Amino acid sequence: MVNRRALVAILLGVIPLSQVPIDIYTPAIPHMAEELGASTTLVQNTVAAYVLGMSLGLLPMGIVADARGRKRTLLVGLALLLVTSVGIALTSDIWLLLGLRFLQGVGGCSCMVIVYAIAADISRGRELTSLSGWLGASWGLAPVLAPAVGGALVQFVSWRGIFVLVAALALIAGVVVWRLLPETLDPAKAEPIRPRVIAHVLGSTLRQKLFIGLTLVFAVFATAQLLFGVVAPLLYETALGLPPAAYGLIALLVGAANLAGELATGSLATRISSRMLGFSALASFTLGAVILFASGLLVGPQLVLITVGGMFVMLGCGALCPMAYGLALGLFDRNLGLIGGLTSAACYLFVAVAMGAAAALPDDTQTPLGAIYVLCAALGLALLLACLPRPSRTGAPPASVTAA
Repeated sequence: MVNRRALVAILLGVIPLSQVPIDIYTPAIPHMAEELGASTTLVQNTVAAYVLGMSLGLLPMGIVADARGRKRTLLVGLALLLVTSVGIALTSDIWLLLGLRFLQGVGGCSCMVIVYAIAADISRGRELTSLSGWLGASWGLAPVLAPAVGGALVQFVSWRGIFVLVAALALIAGVVVWRLLPETLDPAKAEPIRPRVIAHVLGSTLRQKLFIGLTLVFAVFATAQLLFGVVAPLLYETALGLPPAAYGLIALLVGAANLAGELATGSLATRISSRMLGFSALASFTLGAVILFASGLLVGPQLVLITVGGMFVMLGCGALCPMAYGLALGLFDRNLGLIGGLTSAACYLFVAVAMGAAAALPDDTQTPLGAIYVLCAALGLALLLACLPRPSRTGAPPASVTAA
């Protein structure tokens, strides 16, 4: 039996694979468009295709993981991620690429929803929120490291080498999970796949106002987080004329801010209130949004201002996303795969729509991106005020809900 530290280490190693296929190839988007003879907009939509696959796969993956076990379901997801990555590396057809990216997202989603279900199997309360932060920090390594690696690969090898690397990572993760990961689902809590029961659980869950609010917080700031990764390559490479490797290094810096926010949630969730953590993160996000919007209006594309604004935005997103996810999942003590899948599916459907719309944003100014972020900040403020009210005199935390 693997001890808790080793188990957590495995989870920390697997969860970035849900995000790596998004961030690692964004520096290659202009080069892929040229080689495949497709428009930049169409190639950008390969990001939306992946996210759509994630969003539609999350709920079924969670349901199967609640019925058949975490380990077996995760292995199937990793196998799908491996096969589709090889297919993408070999294809020269943009439409086949879009289809494979969708299926790749279905495989990649298992690395998120099942990892969080395992976390909820072994932790509760503030400990779960803290573990969610550490998992978010590991997930956040993708926006930090992946664009730099992808930028170097596309400049010195080929964009196809990027997806060969993703396939290799999926293979390594699959071997580790197969050999070392224990099954954490308590047999007494296994939920057979019964449509009526699933519908009842979903209905009762969606009546929980706090769950809805926290899920929306996660969706808004996850969208803001991923939006920067889609728009930024064109701002830096097209508007400012930077080579892909140089953009990768800047993405490393911006991603480090995102990672710092996730580390803050991991380390502070057990020390300070969620209200203090949430509103502090929102203040950082709002500052970054204002910098991006105002600089776009006043001076136009400018490397330092885009980077500094992006760093403050990512710092806020990095703290808010795992905090909201951990608090939402912590409301329940059964059907954790289903609940986690519902939370993530709602979020990534939101993200998929936003990513598709992002392809129409101008690539010569940061003003539209800044305006979207200002709106996100206003919506985030309203949601946090509703979800994180001032504590009552008793200071009692919300009770767990048995969703069955």
